[in-house]
Amino acid sequence: MKKSLWLSFLFLCLVVSACAKKQTVTPEDVNPSEDPAATSFAQEPSIRGVESENVTELETVHFAFDSSAISDDVLVTLQNNVKYLKANPKINVVIEGHCDERGTTEYNLALGQKRAVKVKEIYVQLGIKAKRIVTMSYGKEMPIDKRHNEAAWAKNRRAETKAIKK
Repeated sequence: MKKSLWLSFLFLCLVVSACAKKQTVTPEDVNPSEDPAATSFAQEPSIRGVESENVTELETVHFAFDSSAISDDVLVTLQNNVKYLKANPKINVVIEGHCDERGTTEYNLALGQKRAVKVKEIYVQLGIKAKRIVTMSYGKEMPIDKRHNEAAWAKNRRAETKAIKK
C-alpha cells in the first residue's frame, strides 16, 4: 500500500511539473541597463567578412594567468594606444582576446572575450567612441608561441588591438 501511494505521488509530481507553464524571455523583457555587457555587444558593428591588420603603433597587452585584470603596465600601454587612436579618428579597431593553451576551449574563449572587453572599456573611458571598437575572442586557438612552457604561455595571454581594413 505504501509503495503504491508513493509511486502515485511521484507520478503526480511528474505530471504537474511537466505541465507547468514555461516562462519565455523575449528581447523586450530584458533591461539592457541590468547587463552592461549586453549593451556593449549590441552597439558593436559587425566585422563579418572584414579583415584586420597590425599597426605598429598599437601595442599588444599581456595578462596574468587566469586573469583579465588591467595592471599598471597594461594601463600605460593602453593610454599610448589611445593617443594613437585619437590622432587617427578614422581608424576602427578590433580587439582580439587570446589565452594560453591551458584550460578548456570554452573557458578560454570566455576569458579571451573578458580580456578584449576590459581593453575596450579602458579605451572608451579614455575617450574613444565605442562604435569604433569591436571585440572578439580567439581563446587558445592562435598562440604566438607554440611551445609548452611558462614563457610561451605568458606571450599568448594577450589582447591585440588591430586596425580594421576598409
